[in-house]
Amino acid sequence: MTDAVIQVSDLRKTYRGGFEALRGVTFDIRRGETFALLGPNGAGKSTVIEILEGYRDRSSGDVSVLGVDPQHGGLAWKARLGIVLQNTGEAPTATVRELLAHFAGFYPNPRGVDAVIEAVGLTAKAKTSLRKLSGGQRRRVDVALGILGQPELLFLDEPTTGFDPEARRQFWGLIRSLQDEGTTIVLTTHYLDEAAVLSERAAILVGGRIASLGPIDALGGEEARVPIVRWADEHGLHEERTRRPGERVAQLVAEGGEPERLEVVHPSLEDIYLSFLGEDAAAASEVTA
Repeated sequence: MTDAVIQVSDLRKTYRGGFEALRGVTFDIRRGETFALLGPNGAGKSTVIEILEGYRDRSSGDVSVLGVDPQHGGLAWKARLGIVLQNTGEAPTATVRELLAHFAGFYPNPRGVDAVIEAVGLTAKAKTSLRKLSGGQRRRVDVALGILGQPELLFLDEPTTGFDPEARRQFWGLIRSLQDEGTTIVLTTHYLDEAAVLSERAAILVGGRIASLGPIDALGGEEARVPIVRWADEHGLHEERTRRPGERVAQLVAEGGEPERLEVVHPSLEDIYLSFLGEDAAAASEVTA
């Protein structure tokens, strides 16, 4: 028995006209894991997600989601998935509770409607029509619809877009509760702090290829995480990567006192992510040129 809920091997998608959206993507996602798919707009993230959800056919490659090829997944298989899209269209005249009660009837074993409303922080708005909700509140309704069916596998596509900082933190608490229940989660987000907080592993997708894949704190490999010492002197600004930043700082001080604008920078997930956008986006453009 494998712990892999999702298995993707050499996934490719070519659109009419010859555009290659995906160029040999391979990864797996383990049961109970939260996996972040990162990358700029146009990198191929949405194409991957739509293929995994069964809404778009692939050109080639092997894909298994909950033991089923998504191209042939039936209603029973789809009931095991939860999907929170970037944008959804619901009946604007329905109240929050009416909408969730309606959709609960589509699932064999849904969560309690009131419990879901409370979980997404909308108890005070349960009897309010959707058209009277703010953008952030409507986003919470999207999340509520995604978790209503107690999915084994939950897709979250930019889930906190429109949330204020406090609402984002509350949402993270909700995701942690789902993680504690053993839900497998696929997260796409442009908020790298969100990916770092919620995910165990991630893939950085650039130009239809995976540029880096692994645990959040190991993306980019060891070299990408070497600290940087920066300082200024009469000759200008200087920057040096070193595994012994303390020794380099001590050496600079011994040579002429503490330099101006001295700082030691440990590359963040954002730094590593941006480095791939520069290098791999350029490589991708060469391939398509």
